Order: sequence, then C-alpha cells, then structure tokens
Amino acid sequence: MAERTEAGWSRSGEAAPRWRSLLGRGRGDRAADPAEAANGAQRGAQASPVDEYVARLRRDMGPAKVVAFANPKGGVHKTTATVLCAATIGSARGRGVLAWDDNELRGTLGLRAGSARHARTIRHLIENLVEVENSSGEELRDRLDEFLRHAADGSYDVLAGDEDHRVARLLDPPMVWRVLELLRRTHDVICVDTGNNVESANWQTVIKAADQLVVTSVPREDAAFTADWMLDLLEEMGMGDIVANAVTLLSCPTPTPSPMLADLVKHFQSRTRTVAVVPYDPALESGSSIDYASLKPETRMAWLQAATAVSDGF
Repeated sequence: MAERTEAGWSRSGEAAPRWRSLLGRGRGDRAADPAEAANGAQRGAQASPVDEYVARLRRDMGPAKVVAFANPKGGVHKTTATVLCAATIGSARGRGVLAWDDNELRGTLGLRAGSARHARTIRHLIENLVEVENSSGEELRDRLDEFLRHAADGSYDVLAGDEDHRVARLLDPPMVWRVLELLRRTHDVICVDTGNNVESANWQTVIKAADQLVVTSVPREDAAFTADWMLDLLEEMGMGDIVANAVTLLSCPTPTPSPMLADLVKHFQSRTRTVAVVPYDPALESGSSIDYASLKPETRMAWLQAATAVSDGF
C-alpha cells in the first residue's frame, strides 16, 4: 500500500505507528516507567484507553469519508477543530488524511496547518484538475501532491484555500463534487473546514456530500444559538439524518470553563449523536501555526476522544 511521506509516496505495509510518539506523550510517557511496565504485565493483555481509541481510528472504514466542520458563526474554532481532528486521525492511521480549507473568504487553515513548501492552493488545483483527474495510481498521487502541503510530522495533508475571493466563484456544486471525488481517490478521511454562508451552493454541497457533520462551537450563547439555528435549517432542508448523526464539539477558549458549558452539553446531546468537550490550551491561543505535539497531554487526550467519536459515525 502506498504511504505519504515528505519525499513522496512509497510502498509499505502496516501504517506507521506515529501515534505512539505523539499520543504516548498524552499519557505522560508512562510506558517508559519500569513500575508502569510491571503493572502492565500484571494487567495482562488489557488494552489502555489510548490503545482502544487508536484501534477504533485505525480500523477499516470502508470507502473514503468526508467530515464537514460547520457553524455559520466565525470564531467558533472550526479551523482549529478541522486541523486537530485531521492531526489526531492521521497520527493514528499513519497516512491518508487530508484537511481542506473550503472557507470562501480568506480561510486561514493553510496558514495554521502544514509546512508552506509552496504557495499553491485550491485555485491551482482547479486550473490543472482535468490533468490530475486523468491520472491514476502512483502518478495520481504524485500529481495531486504538487498542490498539497503537509503537516510537519507527516500525519496529514493540507489543501489550502486561496486568498483571492474570486476563486469562490469557481467552486460551484459540480466543481466541489469533482474535487471531493478526486480527494476520495487518494485519501481515507477528508476533513473540510466550511465557510460561514449557509446560503452558498458550495457550503450546501459539502454538507450534502459529508459522511459526518461536526458542529463546532464555544460555550457562548451567540455561538451556540447559531449552531442550533444551523441544525434547524438542515432539518428543514431534509437533512435530519445528518443532524441526528452529528457530533457537537465544544471548545473551551479560556482556562476557566464557562458556567454555560454543562447546559450546552445537555442541550446538544438532545440534538446530535454525541457531544465532545475539549479544554483550553495555551498553545492554541496565539492563532498561529498549530503544532499538535505542543498541546498539553490532557488536550491531546481530549482530541483523541473527540476524533474517535467522529469516526464512530462512519
């Protein structure tokens, strides 16, 4: 099976267990402690929670899956959630995960994720789409790779948005479908950071194409109200099934949890399949490049749980 590396695609067998170095630090590297090793021997073959979550992420998911991260309000951690879910799933699977910045108005995912080895974006891919589509096998992966950026640790790929707002006109429904179908040919999981305009044909096409909806919010009344309104809208559009199977992801933007958090968890549990809460982490506060390995252990564990909840819906 072909595996993505910074040098290109190569043949390998089992997916590289990158999660052992990244997620292992989420457990404080306890496996290196002799006392912990002794305790592990006494427990026998019982798997740790981390191992169980990773096993669920590494399972055969069947055909490629599209995960849409959505909330019409800005500033609700859509980009952060897209990047960190892609990083977590990619760290577990070792390959085959991509984050696409499909925000129509100057999205920042391309800046916050991946190494800027080039300045190519979705615009350049569209300009060469026919040629890439007509490729296959290793040639297809190599051609598509010319338009992708990569996480520093190689855990996921990035298809960056373009700063020119006029590119949004090119992303009509047929074009969005073509891009998604192309990405499905080369990746197992495609995480899409959507824009804020629910009336946009682009936005609606991604939601309709999604195998899993992730509703992102922060524990604030305005953000939660907008997320709730979006769910109502999707139900009115005949997409009640995707709403019922959705995951609500509540990100805490401050060290002190909001007094609204418990109420919002209860509310969205009544509307979506499950709710995941991820804590504040100072490494995310600057709004700069997101380094998964720099997160606190408890933050990485929370994202592992959240990403597993997302994948459980496939």
